[in-house]
Amino acid sequence: MASARLTTIELPIFPRSEVAPELPASIYPVRVDRLRERAAELGYDQLVVYADREHSANLSYLTGFDPRFEEAILVLGATGRPTLLAGNECIGLARIAPLPVEAVLFQELSLPSQPRDRSKPLGEILAAAGVRRGAKVGVIGWKSWADRSSIEAPSYLVDALRLVGDGGRVDNATGLLIDASNGLRVINEPEQIAAFEHAAGETSGGVRNLLFGLRPGMREREAVQLLEWSGAPLSCHLMLTAGPRARYGLLSPGDRLIERGDPLTVAFGIWGALNCRAGFVVESASELPIGIQDYVERLVAPYFEAVAEWYANLHVGQTGGALQEVIDRRLADPFFGISLNPGHQIHLDEWVNSPVSPGSTTELRSGMVMQVDIIPATGGPYFTTNIEDGVALADSALRAELARTSPDLWHRVERRRAFMRDALGLELHPDVLPLSNIPAFLTPLLLRPDLAMTVAG
Repeated sequence: MASARLTTIELPIFPRSEVAPELPASIYPVRVDRLRERAAELGYDQLVVYADREHSANLSYLTGFDPRFEEAILVLGATGRPTLLAGNECIGLARIAPLPVEAVLFQELSLPSQPRDRSKPLGEILAAAGVRRGAKVGVIGWKSWADRSSIEAPSYLVDALRLVGDGGRVDNATGLLIDASNGLRVINEPEQIAAFEHAAGETSGGVRNLLFGLRPGMREREAVQLLEWSGAPLSCHLMLTAGPRARYGLLSPGDRLIERGDPLTVAFGIWGALNCRAGFVVESASELPIGIQDYVERLVAPYFEAVAEWYANLHVGQTGGALQEVIDRRLADPFFGISLNPGHQIHLDEWVNSPVSPGSTTELRSGMVMQVDIIPATGGPYFTTNIEDGVALADSALRAELARTSPDLWHRVERRRAFMRDALGLELHPDVLPLSNIPAFLTPLLLRPDLAMTVAG
């Protein structure tokens, strides 16, 4: 592989459909049936899904409903209509969920001091929903644990399940949906991939606007408006910081003026997509702080070379351990500060799980949507560089299905692949479908967005 260098590259404008694809309502009962099959294999009598505003992806995946302001609980038996518990403000939405449910008002899910005079006790509701003495109940929260008795749902819910199911068993069943190898939610239908590609168009288009519109003298709150967030549900808060606060990465924009020479980081994520970039607010290396004017050569170039090899090794059937090995070999020097998994699965939530870890034998599967998320954290004046984009993995059958059902999407994917190959020098397996409209486009000198990293030639 050729060495990475900074050169003039024209980033094409990839079109995006104006209207987001909608998932058909028929997809939700199919998902529930699949989950029931998995539950039966493990001997569960009921599954109970807990959701709150920060952790609604599992419930939304199954029902098309996500709680606003409140929490929600879904009780799913082996047969029959699921029971969906909602509070005062969400009960109306629960009744019109795309998945047909028995919507039950449980006012303890409501905000503090709201009325709590019209709902039955939780134990009675659970019993009516089918939880019985001696039952084996699986709780789906948002994390799986090696110790299945560890459950991160609220104690009031877990305690009630153990009381109603006296003599039975209550354990963590979240892996049914988020296991990195075969969780139902890590394998996406063509319709879901199309929805996520549309989401990626918004987030990557917003970050592109920022890269090409950023100017010294803007306030952080002014710069973040360049993202042109449409109001689509966020998968994480908008992140944009410059100057001393940028080293923390996760912070929201403030009123500080962005100055020439500042480090800057931005991340924009909505359901199904996130894009992140980081660099310095300069036009040339000569404007970088004293002592790091080799920023591109020391940090960005080896990082981009590692990302290029990571992409080259990405395909259906590849193991997570092989992808980890690429990063371990290329960026093992403590200077780079790589600590998190270099790549993970993304869905309605920004991080579902990750098959990528040292020695992982988990094989990547067709239908997975992956976040290329390889983050250096030097902890010093070199700050960081970052290039986060989403890709879908699709075998020949899924590629043919997407080309047939979503021809415009397929045309955009082909154009992105051609740009990555011809302009950036990145070799992609046919299984790899880039979803971002700034695919692997890395501009470390942020006031020169026409200068990007490449290994072409």
